[in-house]
Amino acid sequence: MPDSGLILDGVVIRRDGRTLVDISDRVAPGEVLTVMGPSGSGKSTLLSYVIGTLDTAFEAKGRVILNGSDITDLVPEQRQVGILFQDELLFPHLSVGENLAFGLRASVKGRAARREKIDAALEDIGLAGFADRDPETLSGGQKARVALMRMLLSGPRALLLDEPFSRLDTERRDQIRTLVFDQARAKGLPVLLVTHDHADADAAGGRLYQLG
Repeated sequence: MPDSGLILDGVVIRRDGRTLVDISDRVAPGEVLTVMGPSGSGKSTLLSYVIGTLDTAFEAKGRVILNGSDITDLVPEQRQVGILFQDELLFPHLSVGENLAFGLRASVKGRAARREKIDAALEDIGLAGFADRDPETLSGGQKARVALMRMLLSGPRALLLDEPFSRLDTERRDQIRTLVFDQARAKGLPVLLVTHDHADADAAGGRLYQLG
């Protein structure tokens, strides 16, 4: 379908009269568009506009269209856009399984059904049997996997990546990058990746949009 995926239609973002972002593009399902640029160039600002959390200090115009629906004026929780940050943001007072349960859609009802979904999700990311673990006992790579799966369980229609690999060591970074991009392709999610690392862009494939 020509209108499927994530469309940035004439998106222009300014602050104090200076244009930070000026982009029109379409990210097809399973495709990655990488946005690169120096610190302060507007990379994360673009993601904030797409997800609906842009600070009022910025002026912005243009449409965000997802699978044919204009989501520009929707509140963040209605947009069905998932985002991963540098920090995993796991809830420290919840177990790994409870963190994943937080991402489950309300349509998954009943304790047994929810536990089955969680166990299958952990198996999918190579962490079978980790449901009762304390997140603090996990390695950085394991935390990143749990954060990814929690977000995917919420059923997003697009995925935003705000330098989520930057805190991982080289070996874990390669593993998590592969996992994230494979999951996005398998689920047909358009991906908008913000990074300063050319290795991330190379691993993502697809097109590159340079800011600044």
